[in-house]
Amino acid sequence: MAVTEPAPGAPTAAHEGILRRQSLRESAARTYARSLPIVPVRARGLTIEGADGRRYLDCLSGAGTLALGHNHPVVLEAIRKVLDSGAPLHILDLATPVKDAFTTELFATLPGPLAEDARIQFCGPAGTDAVEAALKLVRAATGRSGLLAFTGAYHGMTAGALEASGGATDVRVTRLPFPYDYRCPFGIGGERGAELAARWTESLLDDPKSGVPRPAGMILEPVQGEGGVIPAPDAWMRRMRALTASRSVPLIADEVQTGVGRTGTFWGVEHSGVVPDVMVLSKAIGGSLPLAVIVYRSELDAWQPGAHAGTFRGNQLAMAAGAATLAYVRENRLAERAATLGSRMLAGLQGLSATHPCIGDVRGRGLMIGVELVDPDRADPDALVPPPAPELAAAVQQECLTRGLIVELGGRQAGVVRLLPPLTITDEQAVAVLDRFADALAAAERCAPSGSASHNSADRRSGTRQSH
Repeated sequence: MAVTEPAPGAPTAAHEGILRRQSLRESAARTYARSLPIVPVRARGLTIEGADGRRYLDCLSGAGTLALGHNHPVVLEAIRKVLDSGAPLHILDLATPVKDAFTTELFATLPGPLAEDARIQFCGPAGTDAVEAALKLVRAATGRSGLLAFTGAYHGMTAGALEASGGATDVRVTRLPFPYDYRCPFGIGGERGAELAARWTESLLDDPKSGVPRPAGMILEPVQGEGGVIPAPDAWMRRMRALTASRSVPLIADEVQTGVGRTGTFWGVEHSGVVPDVMVLSKAIGGSLPLAVIVYRSELDAWQPGAHAGTFRGNQLAMAAGAATLAYVRENRLAERAATLGSRMLAGLQGLSATHPCIGDVRGRGLMIGVELVDPDRADPDALVPPPAPELAAAVQQECLTRGLIVELGGRQAGVVRLLPPLTITDEQAVAVLDRFADALAAAERCAPSGSASHNSADRRSGTRQSH
């Protein structure tokens, strides 16, 4: 399903000029702009229109920020209401009716035992700022400094968040195995692999010769997003909660990407019934505008005044947009909708594996979906599964873009194609997304060089499996 070519002329020239100036002016650290060379000028719901006249289905959604898609009417109305009211737009940490309404709505969505005894800290505008606040909080509350984090994790780009992320080179954070069914670190997978991961954590905490003193906290994601869309098994999550609670180690749940209905429950921890001590929230809670907070049990509130601050922690427009988004998701049961439609999309993608041996695994929760691409032609006979195919994944991303579909990559070696459509995606749009993805995958396989995940014969499917 290709996108209609725009008519030649001024729009295309303007599009190319903007991209050229961006490449000359912006830093070498830019990321999305490299793989998605588009210039959005209008957007609504799932759809983006570029300066060149092309239209795209956006399954990136601001890396999960846009729970309701682009420019949802309830979000726009909430922003206009604040602008028209004459309310201050910058308030530091002062109380306002807008802030009070946001906090009230947010607390109404939290797991009950936490909401009943919670405190909230408004942080800087990004999720990584909230991660830093969470780490600082548990260290202040416990008087300890160590941290437990997991392989494959991603918690942001500031120094402390990077230390807790899977790609860190610093050893001050103790790294634990995260259950990864498809590429199990113990070569087992399934419930047994998750059990071994939990036992390793327990042994490390209790062994006086492990070299790991009792930490200030443990931070984890209910579904690892950048790590490759890897859902934490519910039983393992409950085990981590029990291990940390019995040892007085605060449990931090990073819900920056999994929150506000994304995984099929309002918060990702609700799948397992776990109530963490601290929740890190950002992205969708601001209704498309910058907002980040942590909520935590009141007994952890050991900070002195000014111990954590930030000039832009009082974004009134984001609070209004966020309150409207939270209420809309809650009142319209969009989390349940994400669970139903996500299961349907997972099944559709899993169906492609029968004719595409390059699909190693399809997994996810709700509308947080990942397709891990592999190279069966380079499979090691002694390995359980074939190696990742990052070149093929990049080719699929570009073929998707050609067909008017925006997707993201993640996972080990960027070999996982990620789908994060808004929770408002319709059944018809979901079908269009799957059709375009299937077409793009086939095109990328046809263009792949010989010997690199380019063959579709069923006899090359040894070692591949699907899970969700």
